[in-house]
Amino acid sequence: MIDYVLEQKEENYHETIYEQIVAQSSIPPILKSTGLNWQDILLDESQWTLLEQNAPHLCADRVDYTLRDLYVCGEITLQEVHTFLDQLVVFNGQMACSNLSAAEWFVDAYYREVIGFFMNPLNMFGNYQLTKIIKLALQKDILSIEDFLKQDDDVVRLLKNAGDSSIEGVLSALFNSKVQKGTASCHDVHQTTKMRWVDPLVIGSDGAAPVSQLSLTAKRVIEEAKQKIEKGVYLSIQAPL
Repeated sequence: MIDYVLEQKEENYHETIYEQIVAQSSIPPILKSTGLNWQDILLDESQWTLLEQNAPHLCADRVDYTLRDLYVCGEITLQEVHTFLDQLVVFNGQMACSNLSAAEWFVDAYYREVIGFFMNPLNMFGNYQLTKIIKLALQKDILSIEDFLKQDDDVVRLLKNAGDSSIEGVLSALFNSKVQKGTASCHDVHQTTKMRWVDPLVIGSDGAAPVSQLSLTAKRVIEEAKQKIEKGVYLSIQAPL
């Protein structure tokens, strides 16, 4: 959501403050106690080739947040998580699935995450409304950039205790509005997000190929998801009386 506040379309604010956050954490002394230099390990990502990969390839980051979020939300079981992880392999420096069913399963899981969670109307409305609130609070010096590093409850407390009527009004709308899906012709807010998509490689006798080339089902899911992401979410909002 902070990316919306700072209007960073790449949604990578967390990456710009990565070194600062790690330097101030308990990680450097822990690594130093074992004879390791945190900067050598954590600031040179070129040595960790599976950590980040350009879409639509799998990478540790995409696999991690997808499995973790869906498991915590009760969408998948721990057994499913381990079953999928057991079928991940590395092929020519790329993360891939050892069989077609694993790739199809992850495609379905990933778009449940992106469409069902990231683009859920309530989530999109929360981002929209919080963006308005925090932009306003920054303009009024109620919040500073440093406050972004605090816990959600701490930031909300600062906003509520500011005694600013305009902030209070937007906060009330955040917590009390009724939000539903709208349409292109009838909506109050249109929210978009960056394109997130995957097309996992599958290992076969002739090498590796994207799952979309091997499975009509996966190809359909991917194409439909990309269309939904490009379209964004239309929101119908009923503000509190």
